[in-house]
Amino acid sequence: MTPRNANTRLAGYAALAGATLAAPAVAKATIIYSGPISINAPTTTSGVYLNLSSGVFSTTPASVPGWDFNFWGSTSTNFWANNSTEANNGVVQNFTGGNSATLVDNLPLLTLIDGTWSYSRTNGDETAGLTAFNPNSSNNLIGIRFLNNTTNTLNFGWVRVSLSALNGAQPRAIVEYAYDDSGAGILAGFTGVPEPSTMALFGVMAAGALGVRAWRNRKAA
Repeated sequence: MTPRNANTRLAGYAALAGATLAAPAVAKATIIYSGPISINAPTTTSGVYLNLSSGVFSTTPASVPGWDFNFWGSTSTNFWANNSTEANNGVVQNFTGGNSATLVDNLPLLTLIDGTWSYSRTNGDETAGLTAFNPNSSNNLIGIRFLNNTTNTLNFGWVRVSLSALNGAQPRAIVEYAYDDSGAGILAGFTGVPEPSTMALFGVMAAGALGVRAWRNRKAA
């Protein structure tokens, strides 16, 4: 490789780092990430319905064809996966350390969501034990298995929800989600998007390398 090609390549790396910082990515490899969102879940028996692959959501299921995830409850917090579309759809409810095998678990960060767990169509949230949901917080991760309407394959993903101080009260919302569209498992909370600090460091390293190469070229001239 000639010095000119090396310079061009390093400049490209620096530009890539800058572009990534300027415009958040929504996909990395096979990970599809929603980015930060705020989809309110009304305190009703309908709540809000979300199609993970299309991003469409509404308070009525008819308005969201092939919906995958329903956050609902008029006096409590409940989660529903659409197994009328696919019998294997569901949310994780038997994670190790949970207080009940029939309630939806709040998964620890970076838990592998795959075929290991049991997936239920619908149930309330854990309020006790190691996988209890956190009130007045967005530190709540739900594992989900759903039929991807775009690829017609079962995918594993996670949904992060924000809850109020009281169970079933407002405000509460879906604040981000991600899934692996290849059908592989995914780590809870993993977005596939590099942290800004990582990309900033990459950009600094690339810029520094360009400076050193330019100095060497001037010295050799």
